[in-house]
Amino acid sequence: MKLIPALLIVGMLAVIGCSKEVKKIEPYSPELVKKAEAGDANAQCDLAFRYTKGKGVPQDYKEAVKWYTKAAEQGNAKAQYNLGSRYANGEGVTQDYKEAVKWYTKSAEQGNGFAQYHLSVCYHLGRGVTKDNKEAAKWRAKASEQKEANAKEQLEKLKSL
Repeated sequence: MKLIPALLIVGMLAVIGCSKEVKKIEPYSPELVKKAEAGDANAQCDLAFRYTKGKGVPQDYKEAVKWYTKAAEQGNAKAQYNLGSRYANGEGVTQDYKEAVKWYTKSAEQGNGFAQYHLSVCYHLGRGVTKDNKEAAKWRAKASEQKEANAKEQLEKLKSL
């Protein structure tokens, strides 16, 4: 049981890029900014990632949240997950687990394993939602199917509660 909060913290601190593969995140450039400003959700997400990590720009969580929000509102699942993580961690916004759950859910429903796992943790710990181990197990199982790290092991622990 003590492992769950530690995994939550470690996992929520992880940030994934928004392009199809993390290795293919578009480099910071005036063209990336132009694409993002023109409404390209992947470019918005890549730009947000750069602000989150300080890659090519000064680290700025508020600016990251701005761009993640634009991409998330267009249905970009990775942006939705990352926006949820910003709310869960209080990075660039006031910490708000209900808002984190909202964005994790949107992303999880699109099959994002990271979001499924973190949504399950929210249900398990009662963060932003009523504590519900059945719902936690449901999302943990989905994350496990996606080969999400630690999900299978944590699913077995949830089932034993």
